[in-house]
Amino acid sequence: MSEPKPPTPTPPGDMYKGWLFKWTNYIKGYQRRWFVLSNGLLSYYRTQAEMGHTCRGTINLATANIAVEDSCNFVISNGGAQTYHLKASTEVERQRWITALELAKAKAVHMQAESDDSGDDCPAVPPSSGQGGGCRNLEIQSTLRTLGSKVEDLNTCNDLIVKHGSALQRSLSELEGIRVVGDVGEKMRQVTERATLFRITSNAMINACRDFLSLAQNHSKRWQKALQVERDQRIRLEETLEQLAKQHNHLERAFRGATVLPSSFSNPALANKGAAVKGDASDEDDDNEFFDAMEDPAGFITVPADPKYHSVACLSIRRSGSNVSGLSSEIGMDDQSVNFDDQSMVSNPESPQPLELEPVRQRRTRIPDKPNYYLNLWSIMKNCIGKELSKIPMPVNFNEPLSMLQRLSEDLEYYELLDKAAKCQSSLEQMCYVAAFTVSSYSTTVHRTGKPFNPLLGETFELDRLKDCGYRSLCEQVSHHPPAAAHHASSEKGWTLRQEITLASKFRGKYLSIMPLGSIQCLFDKSDNHYSWKKVTTTVHNIIVGKLWIDQSGEIDVVNHKTGDRCHLKFAPYSYFSRDVPRKVTGVVTDKEGKAHYVLSGTWDEKMEFSRIMQSSKGENGTEGKQRTVYQTLKAKEIWRKNPLPEGAENMYFFSSLALTLNDPEEGVAPTDCRRRPDQRLMEDGRWDEANAEKQRLEEKQRTVRREREREAVKAASSPEEGTHPDSYQAMWFDKLDDPASGETLHVYKGGYWEAKEQGKWDVCPDIF
Repeated sequence: MSEPKPPTPTPPGDMYKGWLFKWTNYIKGYQRRWFVLSNGLLSYYRTQAEMGHTCRGTINLATANIAVEDSCNFVISNGGAQTYHLKASTEVERQRWITALELAKAKAVHMQAESDDSGDDCPAVPPSSGQGGGCRNLEIQSTLRTLGSKVEDLNTCNDLIVKHGSALQRSLSELEGIRVVGDVGEKMRQVTERATLFRITSNAMINACRDFLSLAQNHSKRWQKALQVERDQRIRLEETLEQLAKQHNHLERAFRGATVLPSSFSNPALANKGAAVKGDASDEDDDNEFFDAMEDPAGFITVPADPKYHSVACLSIRRSGSNVSGLSSEIGMDDQSVNFDDQSMVSNPESPQPLELEPVRQRRTRIPDKPNYYLNLWSIMKNCIGKELSKIPMPVNFNEPLSMLQRLSEDLEYYELLDKAAKCQSSLEQMCYVAAFTVSSYSTTVHRTGKPFNPLLGETFELDRLKDCGYRSLCEQVSHHPPAAAHHASSEKGWTLRQEITLASKFRGKYLSIMPLGSIQCLFDKSDNHYSWKKVTTTVHNIIVGKLWIDQSGEIDVVNHKTGDRCHLKFAPYSYFSRDVPRKVTGVVTDKEGKAHYVLSGTWDEKMEFSRIMQSSKGENGTEGKQRTVYQTLKAKEIWRKNPLPEGAENMYFFSSLALTLNDPEEGVAPTDCRRRPDQRLMEDGRWDEANAEKQRLEEKQRTVRREREREAVKAASSPEEGTHPDSYQAMWFDKLDDPASGETLHVYKGGYWEAKEQGKWDVCPDIF
């Protein structure tokens, strides 16, 4: 391949130049380069000063393919020999480059076709911009002169044919009037001579006509081809203009906060939030990866109910009094600040009055700031593509100073939702609070891109908030491969939460998928309602290049096994081109017959609202021809809102107020508690090098203990006595049981932990640290 030469300078009208980011390799990533587009050639330089002497590379657009990857990235390739992965600073700048490249490519293809057809009429080498227009004008003038000369030849031949035809006619007339035999020979000679001249002139006329026809046909093909090129270019420009119009319309909608929301989203704070998120996304398009938009993720439409339903509902409240819990807050208190659950508790005489509980101890509100250590991520992750994340040795640089057991305990941050659910008289109403609690557990993940520590086998974590909040919970790592954790929480308010989560994760190069396996169950003492649900998939994007961001997507079915009630929740995947608010969640609460009673809507990182359905009907067809249901609902009420992050959270791993307290040292906890884990404590203190060394020591100690346990199990199995399967580890505080209600097998708390804590007897706990 010949050495590329810098393009000839051309006037600004035919040249496009500017800075772009070009992908170099996985070490350096995208590098800033100066690109120049001229005469169908795209060249690049390290700096503008290199334009006069050093060209780093050139690609001919006549044979190149231009493909758009996302909002700021595009690729130019000429069949494999050369491929440029480019990125503009903004979407507008990328579109300008795409438009300029498409026009330059169309001109290059057109000029190449002209060169093939016209031979020597125009030079084969692409001329400079000043010569290109002149060459085309000279060619047209030359064609016109040639056609003009052919027309003159035809006129000359026509005159000669008329002249010689007249002479031949006269000769024939004279031949007929001959009477003297002697004159016949002379007349015959004249006739023959004039007939020969006529034949020659006619042949010349025919040849001239043939030349004219051939020339006209050739140029007609070229003009048709040129016309087709202009038509294609016009279509391309129209498509580009249409795309720009759509983008402009979308950006204008995002700027004004004009998103498609249910009627419940009348809060201007949320609208501003949605617009702000869109704005942030547009500023970081080069760091994001998006999914296709879901035009109709909910499958239903909500509209305000007819006023007659309000009067009927109010009348029913007057008649039934306290039997209709919460409905008065939906209808009769629309213009007041009384909350749904507060009114429900007031109207229910059996519900105990809420107690004002003061914290028994002052808990910390800060941890040491996260240090800024540089680490080459690709050097570690390039050999891990396709592997299970739990089997990859990871330094603490990618972690946050919390264990996975502590992350599970964070689900209890909004325990008040379960407290309120325990006081509900209606199971459908209770389902709304349980569904809101399900969504609230994801609110702490929106900025938490750090990986929690993998718990050691037998590691535990207690969260005793009995005096503060009326509940306490216990987590234990019950399996190591696959990693599984069991969680049990009970409250004085009459609810119990238990879950067993096994994480399946895959690293796919650009993103990391985390699929939680297992179920979560919630039981209420008073009503004996038994709920169960599963978690959705968590995706961490831009693992290698760009800014990390997290999304939740999938569907959840919250089922009441006693009554048959069900809540179907949909977590819409985040898409820049969707007109919905980001991180949207929608849901419908139905009874065992499938009749819808409540609609939930909101976002998993901000708030949830719900409204009672008064009437439903079939509406217009949505996407894929599916008919959407129209629900007439009462005015929506807020059921949950995320707590604001503490001040300076961006320097403290974006921990919530509860998360800041989880690793706070406490007296009397078990020796296997996460708070006693040394590598996690060193990381929190900012001593990452020591934490990495301690982490390797703990992992090697765990492998040694496991090998020893397997050897002992093999010996026991080979003895005459009944043995156990190798590595048949038994959890300390949980037993594996079959749940008759849900039909699932999970670890259930067997008791004894809190009694051991009161007595200070931890003899059963292994030495894992």
